Amino acid sequence: MLLVEDNPADTRLIIELLNNLKCININDVNNGIAAMDYLYNRNEYKDCETPSLILLDSGLPKKSGLTVLKEIKTDDELKCIPVIMLTGSVDTKNTDKLYDYYANACINKPFDLDKFKDYISTFIDFWFNIVTLPVTPGKSFDF
Repeated sequence: MLLVEDNPADTRLIIELLNNLKCININDVNNGIAAMDYLYNRNEYKDCETPSLILLDSGLPKKSGLTVLKEIKTDDELKCIPVIMLTGSVDTKNTDKLYDYYANACINKPFDLDKFKDYISTFIDFWFNIVTLPVTPGKSFDF
């Protein structure tokens, strides 16, 4: 999984909750340019594996989460990777824009820490215990 989050406190909390699932390989970056470098194996991320899931903050520095989402969902190699957006905005226009660019889900980050933990725990349960994620993102198979 690739976590793209610029808030160090949110990053720590999410990684701590995800680390309870020992079978998950978690990588994190803190801005949109690093996210795209990671996904395209550029610069310091040359040997990184393509993630099966991306948790992407919408309000990133250097390159916005919306821009990163657009780039992922218009790339034939990356578009099948589920992208779950984290947003601090409660404006439905912002959420609608994320879905317009094919976000697979949007999670509003609450200000209450316990509620945020609950949301992330629910995210983990759904995406890692219920959903079947792509094993080989970007690979197409003939049927």
